[in-house]
Amino acid sequence: MVQHRPVSAAHRLLSLDIVLALLALAGGLRVLYLAASAPALPAEAATVAHVYALGNLTTFADAGGAGVSPFGWLQLAAATMVSDAFGRSATALAAVRETVLVAALIGTVLSWLLARRLGLTRWASAAAVLLLAASPLALGLQRLVVVEHLAVAWALGALVLITRRRARIRHDIAAAVCLLAAVLTSPLALFFLPAAGWLLARRAPVRAALVAVLLNLGLGIAFGPAAAALRPHLAAATRPSAADWAALDPASVVLSLVVLVAAVAVKPVRPLAATGLLLAATLLVPGVPDTAVLALLVPVTPLLLAGVAQAVTRRRSHARHGVAGSGGRAGVARAWTGPTHTATPPSPTHHASTSQAKGAPGPSPTYRGGTSPAKNAPPTAAARHGRTTRRRTLPALAVAALVAALAVSWGVGYSGLRPAVDRGGPLADARDWVHVNASGSRLLVDDAAWAELANTGWPTGMLAPPATCSVTCPPAEWAVFGTDETALRKHYPALDGAFTGAGPTAVFGAGDTRVTVWRLGLPPPDPAAPPETPARAHAGEALAASARITLSPEAAAVLREGGVDSRLIATIAALAATQPVGVAAFPDVPGEDAAGQPRRRVLLTGDEDGATAFFTGRLDLFRPASVVRTAGGVLVTYPLFAPPGLLTLTR
Repeated sequence: MVQHRPVSAAHRLLSLDIVLALLALAGGLRVLYLAASAPALPAEAATVAHVYALGNLTTFADAGGAGVSPFGWLQLAAATMVSDAFGRSATALAAVRETVLVAALIGTVLSWLLARRLGLTRWASAAAVLLLAASPLALGLQRLVVVEHLAVAWALGALVLITRRRARIRHDIAAAVCLLAAVLTSPLALFFLPAAGWLLARRAPVRAALVAVLLNLGLGIAFGPAAAALRPHLAAATRPSAADWAALDPASVVLSLVVLVAAVAVKPVRPLAATGLLLAATLLVPGVPDTAVLALLVPVTPLLLAGVAQAVTRRRSHARHGVAGSGGRAGVARAWTGPTHTATPPSPTHHASTSQAKGAPGPSPTYRGGTSPAKNAPPTAAARHGRTTRRRTLPALAVAALVAALAVSWGVGYSGLRPAVDRGGPLADARDWVHVNASGSRLLVDDAAWAELANTGWPTGMLAPPATCSVTCPPAEWAVFGTDETALRKHYPALDGAFTGAGPTAVFGAGDTRVTVWRLGLPPPDPAAPPETPARAHAGEALAASARITLSPEAAAVLREGGVDSRLIATIAALAATQPVGVAAFPDVPGEDAAGQPRRRVLLTGDEDGATAFFTGRLDLFRPASVVRTAGGVLVTYPLFAPPGLLTLTR
């Protein structure tokens, strides 16, 4: 084991300052990128839903493929309950990501402690933690709700306990408990057992046997009698793949591949190198989720890099000091030997005859290397300076090239993460829209929508996730699904049947973050009825031509395009018959324009009292959902879905 020297109070304070600065950097960057939308992990939504369900003592069945980790869910649920994360955060996803962020910061501190206990210097340890704190690859991974982030924190904690100076039995027992917790959180944490056993065997083989017995006992219980409640299963292999993650930080990935092999030759970090190589080899196994493996591997490679760099630096330093020692006068005396009276063997050959001892001429002495003193003379000061300059220049150039490569790589990675200012996102917008327009209805929802709606008070009994459609879907009026809707409909035929007659009512976001709200059970369109949009456009053209109606340019354009609800067109025409009407705008309801819905709100100016009285007095079909006086005028809002055929197309 590494020999430790007493540490002064000043050095302890310096280490504390370094750790606090690195924690501030790691925490700040992770908070900034907490709501980044890409790369996205499909299984993340199911984990969030399980955590919410466990924390609120309700049930949830995911759509499959998200993996199982009861102990990991329990840890996340306990943390969110203690911190009231669900109550404080904008979304359920942000609440659980906040807990994962705390686990990442704990891992940062444990990485520092492990680096120091493995014999790395203070600055080598700081460099390792800096790489972990600021790498775009680590930022992208450690913002996702993946139970492997908890597992690696447990595993690092076990290694820190194992490498503790003057460790006692209680520390080894605690290490065994940490290893058991890591494996119960994620089965991939088994790859940390070789490193733990290796480090224990270095220190005390008997203790290694004790830890092995305790660990096997715990695993036997967890995977035996308690398997139904504790046994974890890996998630299905989905995107993002290892190549997708590598695109965030290609320089660090290449560097990690090199140090995984080179670290095998460095004794202090050799046990960690074994774990790193096993995890890297797992990336080649089909069916294993790359994101889960990388979540365990990313905290390991910076430690290996720092260990290799320190070993190379010390080797060069020792070599340089050796050369310097032989370059002075004493070194010259050792470089060649002339006739001396010391106890060391003389330089001249032993073939000298006895006549040489009597002063007779004999053969010239032979010197080491077969050269004369003139040819084996010590290097000049200029030659020594040139060699020293080359030895210093080459490492400096290598370090500069490495820093430049990391800077370019990190610049690409940071731009790819795209931090989001809006902490809610499309799913939060869809959630708010459903609360306003479909409150009290039964919904078919995907895993992500289940967690968001349940977190905002929607009764879980009124939310039907896709797993409830394994045989037949429960009756529902609305559906809220993300981009996984097509795949889920193929997987659950009953769910596909529930979408018969459905129409998109609101669409939020785009691409992989798109969320669509569907109205289920709409009546089929009448093929004999005239199309609605041309009828609205024709009536809108006539309305815009009225001298009693003043329209803003934007409002006139929307009206002529047929983008206004037919009830609004009819009531504005009726209001214009009684008083002049000013229309400032037809404000859109967020999400409805993208779904092709007509605008059902109008902002009226002019005689606000008359407009308010007119619209509040409407009955039946023409009664608005709300009439509100605002600073800009009277805002009139109609409910969704005007009856078809309300306007007759005339030519």
